[in-house]
Amino acid sequence: MALTDDITLLSKVPLFSGFSDEMLRLIAFGAERKSVARNRPLFHEGSSADCAFVILSGRFKLLQRNRKGKPEQIGEADAGDLLGELAIVSTANRKMTVVALEDSEVMRIHRPMFRRMMEEYPEIASLLQERIRRNLSAMLNDIDQLAWRFEEAVDK
Repeated sequence: MALTDDITLLSKVPLFSGFSDEMLRLIAFGAERKSVARNRPLFHEGSSADCAFVILSGRFKLLQRNRKGKPEQIGEADAGDLLGELAIVSTANRKMTVVALEDSEVMRIHRPMFRRMMEEYPEIASLLQERIRRNLSAMLNDIDQLAWRFEEAVDK
């Protein structure tokens, strides 16, 4: 994949929307490509996270341990999806295990490189803050929508 293809793909990632071509070029140039064979994990739940991954090709299943401690599929991700986005701005542990459903390729975006970009382009921090605020607001709204179910369960 050429650098221009990487820039085009990155521009479609919601977290990076609004980033200039120059910013996207820096991300693409500083990122590392990684191939992941079918049925191989990209990362494991609970492991330390120091980067995010943009899926360039292929598909992944997203697994999370249920209450009994057994891995349960909670979704899938494919080309253009960003996995582990929190890890590029903050210290975190992985919240799920991600396993390739087919031979796949990802772009690994390291936290130190992304932080240097935020220092060079302070507007990135403002964009991210707004996106995080919107995502948190949507999540809290979703919780409010479900709250009545928990209240009914407690009342029984």
